[in-house]
Amino acid sequence: MRTADVARQAGCSVQQVRNLERDGVLPPAARTGTGYRAYEPAHLQSALAYRALATGVGPVEAKRIMRTVHEGPRAEFLAMLDAAHARLHEERTELSEARQAVEVISGEPIGEVRAADSMSVSELAAALGLRASTLRHWDAEGLVVPGRERGARRYTPTQVRDARIVHQLRKAGYRIEPLRALMPELRRARRLTDVGEALNARDAAITARSQALLDASAALSALDV
Repeated sequence: MRTADVARQAGCSVQQVRNLERDGVLPPAARTGTGYRAYEPAHLQSALAYRALATGVGPVEAKRIMRTVHEGPRAEFLAMLDAAHARLHEERTELSEARQAVEVISGEPIGEVRAADSMSVSELAAALGLRASTLRHWDAEGLVVPGRERGARRYTPTQVRDARIVHQLRKAGYRIEPLRALMPELRRARRLTDVGEALNARDAAITARSQALLDASAALSALDV
């Protein structure tokens, strides 16, 4: 196959095919008498495997896996695939836990708030298993903004609940920027709709990455490595 043939079937540009060969993602191609690259089916399968892996684990890790496919022992790249699947499984587990926790935490009634019920930043950090600097960062980002008592942060029960929600969403992979927009709405409306949609989007992203790893495995199997 010509470079253009591989590019068309793999869904990338001619230059990308050359770059993938240069980076060791594709094995070295033979050359014709006139100097043109001559690709085999193994090159196409390598390109397809890389594109799927890049979706599943990111381009940097995908290149590392593909170089191991061509240069390392079979057990080594299989172990790398196992680790990628394990990370996705862990993300799914954390997402499920976050979904359950947010529903429970958001539904907790908050009664009359007394000064004695508030927590310091160190007390809340210890309760959540976080660093105090993390809570200060959330304060600076407007995610969980405590009150002040003689200049020191004090968290009311409502703010403690918000911190627990943020903690669970961060563990599920929710980024700071969308959380900054979501938390005020959650505090005002007590709605789980937006949180649920965000977690569903995260779930869909994990599913897409899992499918990509499955596609990559099929392409790698075709390589007979």
